[in-house]
Amino acid sequence: MADVKILVEGYVREEDGTEMVSSTTTLIRDSGKNIVVDPGMNEPMLKESLNKENLTYDDIDYVILTHTHTDHMLLTALFRKSRVVDPWSIFTFDGKSVDHEGKVPGTTIKLIKTPGHDLSHICVIAKSEKGVIVVAGDLFWWGDDEEQKTDRESLVNHKDPYMKNKEQLIESRKKILEIADYIIPVHLIGWIESLCK
Repeated sequence: MADVKILVEGYVREEDGTEMVSSTTTLIRDSGKNIVVDPGMNEPMLKESLNKENLTYDDIDYVILTHTHTDHMLLTALFRKSRVVDPWSIFTFDGKSVDHEGKVPGTTIKLIKTPGHDLSHICVIAKSEKGVIVVAGDLFWWGDDEEQKTDRESLVNHKDPYMKNKEQLIESRKKILEIADYIIPVHLIGWIESLCK
């Protein structure tokens, strides 16, 4: 069973004419491995959160990127001893790359393709004592000033100004809502309990 914890709550807001943004960063402990999903771009917050968990960058075995937008991945290089998982492969800092086939090796963590927001977007699936937790990247997200409606219809149809393919996004959202007990979006405070089961 995986243990899942939000390290950094994501945000999208404007302050004094400057956009402030960073993804939610999630810590998954599974099968003796420490996994960070979407390290984001706020290093002080990330470092403080890892310290509270008695972890350093070197203690992380895998960094998973749900997609390759900078607000999700800017801090990836801090994890020099980690293997980096993107939608296609696993990379190491000695120049190696191997396919992951939808799984994080040595763990029970699965990766599911969920295109729409980005054409290569993935979600991370972890089974915990709470049930199936999906770290959903930007499959679902809100700006800090937006109302966060979490009923099924609102979740499926929520406007995404950065989406690449609306039909794929809707289908990906429906797929995740069918399997998730809990969803962790990347720009939202807290968790969403799936209403579709």
